[in-house]
Parts: sequence; C-alpha cells; structure tokens
Amino acid sequence: MAQPWKTADWFVSPWNFLPEVTKDFQPPKRVKVHDITLRDGEQQARVIFTKDDKIRIAEKLAEVGVHRIEAGMPAVSPPDEAAIKEIVKRNLGPEIFCFSRCMVDDVKRAVDCGVHGIVIEIPASAHLIEQAYKWPLEKAIDLSIRATSFAREQGLYTVFFTIDATRSDMNWLLDLVERVATEGHMDAFTLVDTFGVLSPHGASYFARKVRERVAKPLEIHFHSDFGLGVANTIMAVLAGAEVIHSTVTGIGERAGNTPMEETVLALLTMYGIDVGIDYRKLNELSKLVQELSGTRVPANRPFIGDGAYTIESGIVAGWYQNVFDKDPTTLYPVRPEFVGHDMPQIVMGKKSGVDSVAIWCRRLGIELSQEEALAVIAQVKLRSHDLKRVLTEDEFREIAQEIKAKK
Repeated sequence: MAQPWKTADWFVSPWNFLPEVTKDFQPPKRVKVHDITLRDGEQQARVIFTKDDKIRIAEKLAEVGVHRIEAGMPAVSPPDEAAIKEIVKRNLGPEIFCFSRCMVDDVKRAVDCGVHGIVIEIPASAHLIEQAYKWPLEKAIDLSIRATSFAREQGLYTVFFTIDATRSDMNWLLDLVERVATEGHMDAFTLVDTFGVLSPHGASYFARKVRERVAKPLEIHFHSDFGLGVANTIMAVLAGAEVIHSTVTGIGERAGNTPMEETVLALLTMYGIDVGIDYRKLNELSKLVQELSGTRVPANRPFIGDGAYTIESGIVAGWYQNVFDKDPTTLYPVRPEFVGHDMPQIVMGKKSGVDSVAIWCRRLGIELSQEEALAVIAQVKLRSHDLKRVLTEDEFREIAQEIKAKK
C-alpha cells in the first residue's frame, strides 16, 4: 500500500507511519480477536443473555470473522453450560473457548462442553488473594498448577489468566507465571488489567517484562475504567502481544472491557495491522448486542453510534455538500459504508447554516431565494433553541412556508 494513511475507506495522519514514530514497534505477524462478549461482557450489571441470545450473538460473531469466541463459564448456570455446548455443536468456524476458575472440576466442565480451549483464571495480587479470597499465597499457585496440568492432559489449549496482575509486584507475578509454566502448563499467557488501572506506557512495559521471562504467546485482556482500554491494548500489540480480548460495544464489568470496534479499526488505519474481520458487519453486530443486552451506546460513539456520522453544524454541512460525493474520507476519517453505518444525515437545528437549508430544500422540493434562506435559518435557530432539539421536516417546511408568505 503506497499510502497506508489514505485509502478509499479511510484517511488518517501520515505522521503515524513516520520511521521515527514506528522504529520501536514489534507487533506480531498476525493479531487475532478473542471475543469475550458472552462471558465478561455479560458480567456488566443488569445484562443477562439467554441461551438463545448467546447462540444468536455467536452466529453473528462468526459472520464477522472473529477468530475465537469465549462462549461463557460453564459453572455459572445450567443454561450457560447448555449454550456453550450448543455453540460448539454448531461448528460456526471460530475456535470456541470457555472460562474457568483454577479448579479441576471447572476444567472437567469445559471438557464436557467440547470446547477447543480454556482460559483459567487465578488471583495474582497478594492483597486480592489474602483479603478477597482469604487464601494463603501458596494455595493460588498450587491450584493453578493442578488445573492447568489437568487441562493439558485433556487436550485443551490452555490460556493462563492472572486476575489483578497490574496491581501486583512484577517479580512476584513473573515468578508465579514461571512456576505455573514449568510445574503446570500454559499454551499462552494473558496480560490482564482487571481494574483498568494501567497506563499506555505501563502496558508496553508489562508486555516487554513478561516476554523476557515467559516464552509463550501473549494475549491481552484490559478494562476501560480510565477509558484507556483501546490505547493500552494497542500498546501491548506493538510490544508483541498477539491475541486481543475484547467485547462488542465495550460492555463488561464496571466501565467495561476493551471495545472491539475502536481497537480493530485503529490497528487497521493507524498501524497497518489488519486482524482480518469483516469490518462492514460491525454495525450489524453492535446493534444485535445492544438489542439483546438492553444496553445503548452514546450517539457519538465512534463508528457504531447512531449519530457518529450525523451533521448539524452549518460549516460542516457546507463541507459535506462540497466534498462528500467526491471523497468522503476528507470529511470522515473512516467511510460510513466501510463499517456498515447508515449514510450521513444532515439535521436542522441551532447550529445549522444556509448550506444546511440548501440541502434540505433540495430534498424537500422547496425553492427559496437567498434572502428567504437567510430568514429561514434565523427562525430555525430560534425554534431549535427554544425546543432544545433539532427540527422535524414538517417544522422546517412550516417555517419555510411562513417566510415565503411574508415576501
């Protein structure tokens, strides 16, 4: 690609690709998406997925082309276990994983579900083990060794997952991971920021330090309590981590998990890293998850918000009128069709201008002189201000007719 920052589908800063910017990047050859919507996403308070909901979301995730689906945690409930078994049975394409505690019985449940792989969690900070679990530290290590060893015996791809790792002592954490890797088993290790307390530079450091001690593929599981899930995930990828744990729309515990949409699109457009999914289906997937979870994203949420491509400003309406048909990425960093979003909508309100009026008049078949258009926009601004919302077509037409009647 001659100009990776400017294509028919996106237009970002060329600075992103300057050698002095990229010289220290060490991304893997391939980045995979491990979707956790059905497990960690459902941990968001008040979100409940039924068995049928989980199957529908899994089918759509497969359509989008995610590489893995973490279908749930069998120990949560019989319906969750049944959903995992049904998703496995349907052979949708992605590898199906489940999540478990560091207990042999949990691993047995995973085996019974027929999944390809398992993510085994362990508390990994002294304060959490001693205060929240009330365990001696050695118990956490012993349980992990037994559970991961059993998972290997059962032929499961085993991902070791350390809860609250980023608030742990680094040396103690790495000693724990090394012991489990040698005395137990892990096919991959997950960099986990359970409480979203890591900085982007800390994420790079975390990945580098683990790579120095653990010769295993690295996965990334970050939360967004400070709004840094996307940035931290990208920094970990650039330091060599190769599997992204993310949720659709960013749902999840507390402030949520790293959202898939912004993460994969930033990697693609700003770093030239294509995870290989069907980006045009992102809005279909988002709408399904919002519907079944009962959640809503803000209207201005990047790429998937209902208003992400909506224009009220008169200045921007003028830009739209002049450039959108010729080169939409001059106006939008990512073309709406590329992410499966509705086409841009020009709304009429307090911030609108004469270009907005011209666009609406063409659409509604209304003819106004320049003087009438200026009078109309003045009335539109006042009406919108008083109503504290944008106007409907009928309200705009009424104002236009009143103005024309006075001339």
